[in-house]
Amino acid sequence: QGMTQTILIATQNVGKVAEMRRMLHVITSDLGISLVGLDAFPKIESPEENGATFIENATIKARYYADAFQMLAIADDSGLVVDALQGAPGIHSARYGGPGLDDTERYALLLDNVTDIPDSERDARFVCAVCVAGNSTDILTAEGSVEGSIAHGPRGNNGFGYDPIFVPAGETRTVAEMSEHEKDSISHRGRAIRAIIPDLYELLREA
Repeated sequence: QGMTQTILIATQNVGKVAEMRRMLHVITSDLGISLVGLDAFPKIESPEENGATFIENATIKARYYADAFQMLAIADDSGLVVDALQGAPGIHSARYGGPGLDDTERYALLLDNVTDIPDSERDARFVCAVCVAGNSTDILTAEGSVEGSIAHGPRGNNGFGYDPIFVPAGETRTVAEMSEHEKDSISHRGRAIRAIIPDLYELLREA
């Protein structure tokens, strides 16, 4: 082998890069693989995420960056699916309310849109699809989700995105009130990454 393999974590979201680094540590430490984020590369246009599902969008991103930088890339596409909003924001979670909003404005808008919805109908889930793509046609995908409900207001300072307004099933705290370790153990991203790890391990061992 000799050469250290590198995997690109193909996201501009620093919160996601940090989470994926933690979750992939089990593989990277074992196989001596280094992980790099997009910030290590020249800035390029983001691909158009025009898929109809989380898996399609994760695949578009992983393939695009794997081709652009000629290396193994892992990408995720994730979002919050709210039953009372007919599944919105869903695959548009990162762009909910338009491109000008930040995380706080996005979840404030969502809270606004469910203000009158009673507790019994505030069901929601976080969904995450991950895709690993290389320069061969080989691609791996996996999906993970966590059920829960929408809180009445934001709580907690950990995490990012919609974490402050999502209470996982069986919990009284929002995801943003949990430690990193607790979040990783139940989160949609944690589940998706754990689901892809055995296949990724095989892929890397054979390389």
